[in-house]
Amino acid sequence: MPENGADPAAADVPELDSGMSKTLHNGLRILELLAEHPRGLPLGEIAERVGVHRTVAHRLVRTLEAHRLCRRDEVKRISLGAGLVQLSEPVEQDLRTLARPVLDELAERTRATAHLVLQEDEHRVRMLMIVEPRRARMHVAFRPGQIDPIDRGSAGLALLAAGPPRERERDEVRRTRERGFAVSYGEIAPSITGISALVPGTERPISLGLSLFEVDDEEQLGCLVREAAQRLAALLR
Repeated sequence: MPENGADPAAADVPELDSGMSKTLHNGLRILELLAEHPRGLPLGEIAERVGVHRTVAHRLVRTLEAHRLCRRDEVKRISLGAGLVQLSEPVEQDLRTLARPVLDELAERTRATAHLVLQEDEHRVRMLMIVEPRRARMHVAFRPGQIDPIDRGSAGLALLAAGPPRERERDEVRRTRERGFAVSYGEIAPSITGISALVPGTERPISLGLSLFEVDDEEQLGCLVREAAQRLAALLR
């Protein structure tokens, strides 16, 4: 660790110059650091990695907490907060606008809940958009912004399958690569089947899928989901 306590792995952090705010720079560095450590960090480690005194780190974290940009858990580890989702919404609005008709059509055609999921980081995915069918007797309901582990549920499996094979990866990930869509059973919610496919060619990894109670033809639904993902990819080009 360097004498100033900065993180040696953070080689791409912008260099502070006289025209920049040191306080804002350090606050943003904390957010970047927490994004690299989704399980959170203790205050002392944050101070050490950013290269500031613990008292300064405390004030910065308290300010970020007040704006819901970070939070502390019961053991005082600090991680990113839900306020960042709200800040990112305008950036993601164009994606929602283009995805809406594709999800609407898929939800009505299958009478199932359609969803768009973003890879939040190496370990988690976030539910960005949900479209519920209008003509279904009953359907699955989810909360926008919901965070789930990337290795559980069809949305995360579809995203993992887009990457290179890893040691000890789940059989479901390998099977997803073979057929172009992922299927999961009761992994995010009991008795719910998920079917998802990667939206190809996007800068940020995205999957599109369905959640439903009953599946009559898994292959047919998988093909519909895959085709919808490809249509959205064409719109995003």
